[in-house]
Amino acid sequence: MEFEDAHREFIDAHLNCRNGERRGRLARGHKFAEILFLQNVWWPLFESLEHLQPEYEVYDWNRKSQFLDFAYLPPNGGRFGIECDGFQTHVRDMDRERFSYALNRDTFLTGMGWKMLHFPFDDIQQRPEVCRMLLQLTLAPYLARRTATVDLLPEEKEILRFAWQLGRPVRPKDVTEHFRINPRTVYKRLSSLCGKGILSPVHKGGSVRYYELKPMHLDQIW
Repeated sequence: MEFEDAHREFIDAHLNCRNGERRGRLARGHKFAEILFLQNVWWPLFESLEHLQPEYEVYDWNRKSQFLDFAYLPPNGGRFGIECDGFQTHVRDMDRERFSYALNRDTFLTGMGWKMLHFPFDDIQQRPEVCRMLLQLTLAPYLARRTATVDLLPEEKEILRFAWQLGRPVRPKDVTEHFRINPRTVYKRLSSLCGKGILSPVHKGGSVRYYELKPMHLDQIW
């Protein structure tokens, strides 16, 4: 399914199950920045909007209703609040009282078990790869497993952890130099991980130059 179709179904489903201010907030609040976050950051990683809640209602210490841009609520644990922050609306035009409240709200939600993630609009629009890297870093241990469990050797897990920490496609040379093992052994292990559906080869000039870690399998390296 293409992003536009998935997004339309996503919003329609949430509108249909809401009423009152919760429905109105979604209709009013889900705009360009939030859509761009889903399109540039979330969708390229997961190709799914499952377990994501737009304009999610939370309460502060005074039981005052507030709305997060998104809440990610994976079934295997964790509560993540995701905010798309524009410089003008979240910094330049914010007075001292609103600034203090914003910080206190995040601290309160953290104390209530939320993990708050803030993404600058400029990065969402111009440097989405940075946002994707940070999102992977935070969500990896909590990602719901989408495929059958794959048996991994200890040395394969070490390579996967290393590839994930790089934050970019891994080269055979990277693995050889980091672990100080024979290049032939490196190619054998990388090929094995591709065969298990964990890595994806990146071809350039007719040969494999890099290997990418598939996000849906990140939870298997812990």
